Amino acid sequence: MRDKVLEEKKQIVEEIKEKVEKAQGVVLVDYRGLNVAELTELRCNYREAGVDYKVYKNTMMRFAFKDAGYEEFNQYLTGPNAVAFGFDDPVQAAKITDEFAKKHDKLEIKVGIVDGKIIGIEEIKELASLPSKEVLIAQALGGLNAPITGFANVLQGTIRNLVYALNAVKEKQEAQEA
Repeated sequence: MRDKVLEEKKQIVEEIKEKVEKAQGVVLVDYRGLNVAELTELRCNYREAGVDYKVYKNTMMRFAFKDAGYEEFNQYLTGPNAVAFGFDDPVQAAKITDEFAKKHDKLEIKVGIVDGKIIGIEEIKELASLPSKEVLIAQALGGLNAPITGFANVLQGTIRNLVYALNAVKEKQEAQEA
C-alpha cells in the first residue's frame, strides 16, 4: 500500500516536471478567496486558450521544480497554489491570469517562468500587455508587405506613364500623317 502511494506521488512529480519543461510560459497563483463560480470562470478562460491549469500539492511541485532546474521557484510555494502552463504561446497564461486578477482582486499572481527564466509579477504584467502571437505575426507580415506594395505601386505608375507617353507619341504621329 505504501509503495503504491509513493509510486503515485512520483508519477505526479514527473507529470509536473514534464509540463514545466514543455511549457513556454508558467504562472503560479494563489487562488485563496475565490468562490467556486470564479474558479470555474478562470478554468474556462484557461481551457479556451489552450492553457493547462491545475492545483497540485506544494510538496509535489517543490520536487518537480527542483528536478526541472527551478529550485529558486520553491520559495513561492506557500499557501494554496495553482499553476497555469501555456504550451503554445508564452504570453497566453500571463495574459489570462492578469486580466482575471484585474477583475478579481483575490487572485494573487506570485511568479512565472518564460523561456527558462523565472520572472516576477511586474514582468508577468508586462508580458500580459503584449499582443498575442498571431497578432505579432500579422503585424510583422504587414510591415514586410508594405514596402513590397509601395514598390509595386511605383512600378505600376512608371509603366502607366510609359503607356501614356507612347500613346501621346502615337497620337502625334497620327495627327502629322493626317
